[in-house]
Order: sequence, then C-alpha cells, then structure tokens
Amino acid sequence: MRSEHLDAETLEACVAAAVAAPSFFNTQPWRFRLDPDAVAFEVRAEPDRSLRHADPVGRALHLSVGASVFNLRVAVSHFGWAPVVRLLPRPGEPGLLATVRLTGSAGRHNVDHRGDLYGAIWRRHSSRFPFSDRPVPPQARAELAESAHREGASLSFLGGAEAARLLRVTAEAEHRNRLDADRGTESRRWVHRDLDDPHDTGLPQAVLGPQDAREGIPMRDFTAARHPERLSAQDFETAPLIALLKTVHDRRTDWLRAGEALEHVLLVATALGLRASLLHQPMEWPDLRRSLSPDPDHTGHAQMLIRLGYGPEGPATPRRTPHAVLDADTSRR
Repeated sequence: MRSEHLDAETLEACVAAAVAAPSFFNTQPWRFRLDPDAVAFEVRAEPDRSLRHADPVGRALHLSVGASVFNLRVAVSHFGWAPVVRLLPRPGEPGLLATVRLTGSAGRHNVDHRGDLYGAIWRRHSSRFPFSDRPVPPQARAELAESAHREGASLSFLGGAEAARLLRVTAEAEHRNRLDADRGTESRRWVHRDLDDPHDTGLPQAVLGPQDAREGIPMRDFTAARHPERLSAQDFETAPLIALLKTVHDRRTDWLRAGEALEHVLLVATALGLRASLLHQPMEWPDLRRSLSPDPDHTGHAQMLIRLGYGPEGPATPRRTPHAVLDADTSRR
C-alpha cells in the first residue's frame, strides 16, 4: 500500500481523532507526521506543553500521548486498515514516542476493539459534574476491565472501605496542590474564562464543574483556590464508583500503554452511556501514588483513578486543528 491511498481527507480525520484524546489540563502535548515511505504515523511529544511542576518526569504527558495513539488506532481501523503500533521505536529519538503503521487491505482485518468506538471518540468528554446513584451493571464493569486488559493494564473497581481510602488519599493530594504556589500558578495558566475564549487548548471555565458539597469526592480545583468554601458546590453521588488503572511496571512504555488503556476504557464507557472524570491528583505526589495500590504487597503501579457513573455529558474542551499538530511537509501531501 502506498501513501497516496491515504487521501488528504482521511489523513485529516485520523489526526483529528488523535487530537480528540484527553490530555492533562488539555495541554495536547503531541505532534504527528506521516512517513510516506513506511505509510506510518509518527507520534512525537511536544515538550513545550509539559507541566514542569505537576508532571516533572513526564508520566502524564506519556499517558496523554498514549491516549492519542489509541484514538489513532481506532481511526485507522475505521478507515479500513490494520494499525501496527511500535512504542519508543528509535532509542536515538527519545521524543518519538510511537509509530502507527497502516497495513493490510482496506476492510479485510479484525479490529481489537468494539466497532462503535470511532463514533465514541467525538462524544467522549470528561464530566466533572454530579452523577446519579444508579449502579453500573456488572457486565459493564467487566467490559471496561477487559478493555484495559487488552492494552496490557488492569482496571480494578473499588468498593466500600477501599474506595473511601483512595478518596481520602486524593483529598490529601488536592489539599497539597492548593497549598503549592508553583502548581497553582501552573494550573491557572491553563484555565480560560468561557467557551468563547479564542483558545484551542486549556480548560474553559464552563468545563471545570462544581465541588462536592458533602466533601466526599475531591474534585480538582483547577483555579487552585486557597479557600474552597468560596467555590460553587453541589451534592455529588453518595457512593461513587471508583476504578484504579494499574500497570505491572512503571517504564515509559508502560505509561504509553496506560494511556492507550485509559482511552480504551473511556471510549467503551462512552459507548455504554457512562460518564467519566479523572482523579489524577494523587498521581502527582510520589508517596501518595505508591499508597494507592490496594494489594497487600502493593504490587503494580497506579496510573489513574477513574470516577464512572451515569450523569450529564460534560462540555467539550477546545482542540487544535489537525493542521496545527501535523508537520508541515505532510500537511501538504
């Protein structure tokens, strides 16, 4: 197959799908290039969009890029090819995080995910609003766990005392974040006043959501207010469904796989009519992150806490255009 078979419209649609992935503070820390000879997308980190205080080692950046790689896989499959992914393919190019090669004949391969995930890409939004107390059925939980497993990660649903413990750990992380002046300044830099602000990254005020009036769920205050009682508040669900995403190891490749697993889970949740928000605060403090493992011997490495349930669809956050993230030489092909 030659690159001319990937027409400009399909190329743009694939990159738009990748850009629709979630990223830490909606920084969108990625760039793409189509290698016309290998017929492969190259996915690179954009270091200028990293968060020096909240993500000093770049773990969250890798998760974000991994999520975009999964969306790219889904889009490539949607348009009829089989994607072959290599993570960190060239040791001499540390900024090249993945390649996604297009193989096979259009429409003649089996996909490794649900067939409705391409449509879910455009409907998936984080919802930082109260959910109902309607329980998530066991079969839905099983499908979400299987989605993570297919990407080399595990997803555990925590109940009762363990869920309460992890929420307390998250509350401690949120408290630390609010007291850290550097992190607060960094966070506020990515918050915009409203959806009409002319920004293509960051977080409009409308997507931030309220705080939990009962203080049971420590939702992130992106404005890093020192006085949380002044923030808008609503009653959240009384028994939140909290899932912990983990990997066996904690290398850069594991962070990328965790990002793929996270987005697989979020898209399946969207297809099932579920909403999700991410509780990332404890991942930003090494001691708190280590304490998240529910296993007695603390095996595995926590990568994300996910709150799931039924509730309102969150507003969309802005996105950069495909041409803004696609290397200039390929955008003209």
